[in-house]
Amino acid sequence: MKKKLTIATFYTKNQVCFDSIRERSYSQSPLKPYLLMQKIERSEHNTHFDIHADFKPFQQEDFLLAHSPEYVSNFFNQTGNYRSNGIPWSENLATSVRYTNSAMYHAVKHSLEHPDQLCFAPVSGMHHATPHAGQGFCTFSGQVIASLKLYEEHGVSGAWLDLDGHFGNSIEDSRGFDPRINKAIPWDCNVNPIGYNETYIQDFKLKLERVKQRILAGKVHYVVFAHGADSHIDDDLGGQCDTEHWLSCASIFGEWVNEVSLQLGKPLPVTLALFGGYRKDDYNIVLDLHLSSIERCRTLLCAPNNAVAA
Repeated sequence: MKKKLTIATFYTKNQVCFDSIRERSYSQSPLKPYLLMQKIERSEHNTHFDIHADFKPFQQEDFLLAHSPEYVSNFFNQTGNYRSNGIPWSENLATSVRYTNSAMYHAVKHSLEHPDQLCFAPVSGMHHATPHAGQGFCTFSGQVIASLKLYEEHGVSGAWLDLDGHFGNSIEDSRGFDPRINKAIPWDCNVNPIGYNETYIQDFKLKLERVKQRILAGKVHYVVFAHGADSHIDDDLGGQCDTEHWLSCASIFGEWVNEVSLQLGKPLPVTLALFGGYRKDDYNIVLDLHLSSIERCRTLLCAPNNAVAA
């Protein structure tokens, strides 16, 4: 069951931090949404992205779903551990995280409301944040917030296929903070493949099979594919897969979605996200990897000529 040709993309420049990132930050993640969308606008793929920019930013109470009042207050008021994310603080950064986390939520929500359209949240810097602090260039755990909000609002559960080069600890760290996360994201649906090249691929396939059984049993209702570029072997901080194996993960995912949708008899709600990627020598390589992965997913999942095939 193919999806519409265009990708519903939740993006506004408000979710970008321009202030001090190029000059003072090791991680370029706060700039990545802008850099990737600029690359897309200049490419032959620009007509494939249907931009949704009218979503509202999160308020502080939204962050309290996954974080302690003390940490949320510290970050927005520049007190205590407000720099625990490892990124230079600015008013621009504080504004941008309200939008990146909201973009993630709205993209997944849209996928549930319109399962016949592939969704995309050009965001990164989420999956290391803990309930009481930021960590590893991540300020707030947007995937936890999104899943808890959607569980509260619609009673749905999700799977996060986190192919970043580093274990996405924020979901596991949140299980004791709010036990509802065990319903919102079942224990075996925070997927973080391990190994190198072929063993990485085999582990990913094994974990996808477990998620598929959850979906077919009606226990999981949507998936998010976060194909972090720092699992590429040439990344400054990662290194699990060469280019062939890294891109094959996108193919495996797309084919898996089509298979699951066919067995369900309806389109599986799918959202794409960016997550990590670090290259001091040429950051364009990170952006090129992300765009190649997105296009591979789109080619496999979306019908030509905007026609949805049964």
